[in-house]
Amino acid sequence: MSEECTHNCETCSSNCGGEQKADPASFLEKPNENSHIKKVIGVVSGKGGVGKSLVTSLLAVSMQRKGFKTAILDADITGPSIPKAFGIKEKAQGTENALLPVKSKTGIEIMSLNLLLENETEPVVWRGPVIGGVVKQFWTDVIWEDVDYMFVDMPPGTGDVPLTVFQSIPVDGIVVVTSPQELVTMIVEKAVNMAKMMHIPVLGLVENMSYFVCPDCGKKHAIYGESHLDAVAASFNITTTAKIPIDSKITAACDQGMIELTNGTWLDDFSDAIEQKLK
Repeated sequence: MSEECTHNCETCSSNCGGEQKADPASFLEKPNENSHIKKVIGVVSGKGGVGKSLVTSLLAVSMQRKGFKTAILDADITGPSIPKAFGIKEKAQGTENALLPVKSKTGIEIMSLNLLLENETEPVVWRGPVIGGVVKQFWTDVIWEDVDYMFVDMPPGTGDVPLTVFQSIPVDGIVVVTSPQELVTMIVEKAVNMAKMMHIPVLGLVENMSYFVCPDCGKKHAIYGESHLDAVAASFNITTTAKIPIDSKITAACDQGMIELTNGTWLDDFSDAIEQKLK
């Protein structure tokens, strides 16, 4: 490198080989020194209202039932709903240098902003950089004990927070949540393309509100239109899919904080496939 180097390779005529490209891994943050986390799975959606937090919760419950230790990092800072689904009322505690996640009834470790707010209905009116900083702290300042699978419930879209998660947390793969509407095909493509840009594999595609089963005749009805799941998955070479029905029992379980008591098997094969892919 020249002694007169200005460190601006774009305006320099010298071919000194001094240009260095940024290493994406250099943005990764280290977890708390007392944390032990094996696999991290991001749960994403291109738009809101498709049931991303529900899928996050059900996946964590499914893996926990299989004997794995699971955790949920709630990165949806402005719309945290994970604590309510699990019926968690207590606040997160901490030590002088770290925070401790709250454990659900079955032992799932959970950290969410609502576990830190004095009033859970208090709005979070923060700008992107502040929200991103909180997400990083949930990774660096929280002591996660011997976690086999951590699920990160991300806010919808492809903005600041998903980018922060992808760049600062070593995500092993993502699950994309969608719904039957045709418009969702375009939205899913945005989420998949962002994952490709960040070199993160797509583990599977889950279609929520896929159908309704009549309690009288047992026939399936496509309330929101016919499913496009198989076609969308094929177009992106995604081989692992699952469908979750419209079921009042699921809604009631979330509202009553008893998501861990749901007995549906919609994601059992899906979670088996994820386990195999991440071995």
